[in-house]
Amino acid sequence: MAVYPADPVHERHASAATAGYAQVNGLRMYYEIHGSGRPLVVLHGGLMTIDLAFGAILPALAAGRQVIAVELQGHGHTADTERELTLDNLADDIAVLLGELGIERADLFGFSLGGLTALRVAMRHPERVGRLVAAATHYRSAGYHPEIRNPQPGDSSDRMPTQADFQQWQDEYARVAPDPAQFFALVAKASRTPDDVDGWTEAELGSIAAPTLLIVGDNDFVRLDHAAAMRDLIPGAQLAVLPGATHMGVLRRTDLLLPLVETFLAQGD
Repeated sequence: MAVYPADPVHERHASAATAGYAQVNGLRMYYEIHGSGRPLVVLHGGLMTIDLAFGAILPALAAGRQVIAVELQGHGHTADTERELTLDNLADDIAVLLGELGIERADLFGFSLGGLTALRVAMRHPERVGRLVAAATHYRSAGYHPEIRNPQPGDSSDRMPTQADFQQWQDEYARVAPDPAQFFALVAKASRTPDDVDGWTEAELGSIAAPTLLIVGDNDFVRLDHAAAMRDLIPGAQLAVLPGATHMGVLRRTDLLLPLVETFLAQGD
């Protein structure tokens, strides 16, 4: 397992103690470790990086716990491979990474693609999961609003990421990715991954034993009735709806998001 000195991205997070790569299922997976205490794995959204997803709240999360921030297959510093980008593969990567880092069990906090990955870890590797926060997630592709599932020419929706969001993803990828020319290949590959949820069974969702907090925006990709149905399928799950929040806006409502997450996670300390 290789570990290297901090570069400028880490300088933005003074709590960063370790940054490195682990050999995981054929990937050279990038991770950062911030702070100390009860382990918490944070998992970014599709096309994002650690910094884009969690830069605003990572120092606060790491103030009282050990935060393991990961960049998933093909994202950020982690180069892609020929392997399919499936939720099962991403979940298995997290389980193996925890083993490589000598961490038996960790809390998980994922956003969007990262939230789906966290849910799948809880289904496939329940022994690895303490408490679980899944933000802006669904359990069926039909749970998205129609204009998200099947956009039509000329459609516009304030639920969609903006051109500025897309440019930010592309710029950050160009800055840190091993091969910046692969950005649009990643866009195509990652766009299919959320539909993996259609292969999940209600029994699998019902098997999630980890205390679970689901978070969505009131103007998210995900329909609110779908989010409520997901809460009912996961035993004991809680659901928080952030007002005035689109899909991307969930991460930007730090005034609401951070207290919710910290209060929920603290119940496991």
